[in-house]
Amino acid sequence: MSEAAPPATRRPTLAHRLEYAALRVASAIFGAVSFARAGAIGARIGAFGYRPLGIRRRVVERQIAAAFPEMSEARVHETARAAYAHLGRVTAETAHMSSRGAAYLHEVFTPEVDGWDAFAAAREGGRGVMVVAAHLGNWELGGAYIAAYGKLRMEAVARHMSNPLADRYFTATRLRLDVNVVYDDQAVRQTPRALRAGHVVGFLVDQGVLGLASTFVPFFGRPAKTPRGPAVFAIRMGLPLFFAVALRQPDGRYRLSLQEVPVANTGDREADVDATVAAYTRVIEDWVRRAPGQYFWHHRRWRRQPPDTPPELREPR
Repeated sequence: MSEAAPPATRRPTLAHRLEYAALRVASAIFGAVSFARAGAIGARIGAFGYRPLGIRRRVVERQIAAAFPEMSEARVHETARAAYAHLGRVTAETAHMSSRGAAYLHEVFTPEVDGWDAFAAAREGGRGVMVVAAHLGNWELGGAYIAAYGKLRMEAVARHMSNPLADRYFTATRLRLDVNVVYDDQAVRQTPRALRAGHVVGFLVDQGVLGLASTFVPFFGRPAKTPRGPAVFAIRMGLPLFFAVALRQPDGRYRLSLQEVPVANTGDREADVDATVAAYTRVIEDWVRRAPGQYFWHHRRWRRQPPDTPPELREPR
């Protein structure tokens, strides 16, 4: 039996073409206004998804309430509304910036980068570095700013999108921001090459994906399926591992932070991978606690769990 073609190479359907046309129109609109204006428009559109449309509203609210049981109902609603607005803002800001290129990133980030000295030291001698990130803050611009700030080669591991036209568009957008895309079905082969060449390779690791090598580790106290690839590469190749996040500040700019993640090295490969996955998941949780309204709660983070998960720790309903 022949393998199905990757989404990016499939013949686009009429629905794909209509979606793509809408995407290009929206990108043109956001690209024609200032960064601040694009973000404000995007935030309004995103908030509209919360109310009155209510797209995945119950999923978002249930997950926030489960992660923060100390929150009042009103605070849960407020955080959910902020998460919708933030998602719209991130989408609009990324569309705006992609039309201008990486040279303009310095205008929308604070000049301070937390943890850069440790990150630069880890790269001494042209050493490759693994970076993990979450759907927190502006993850698209965060990866691009690492490349722009450090004048380095950034490779981002990503999944194919179902719409081949949109897939090619977003790949081209990332390239304009100096981020090269490595698709997950090519990552096993290309990631080691990139790391040996001294590049920085980034993974988003806060979503459980069917068929992707993963480990179940606690996230806000509940077992969550979490990609293990970055841990495997870091341990196998003896490389440093960092968490990166770009959080939006009160003045509208983003601040990039880098935090080194301890890589377990006891000699027991499987146990070390599990411990390292748990370590970067704890770091993600710590940062989500700092800015819960900037997290992508729309993904069902606890959808896939071990069969023996106690009822009280299963996906909130």
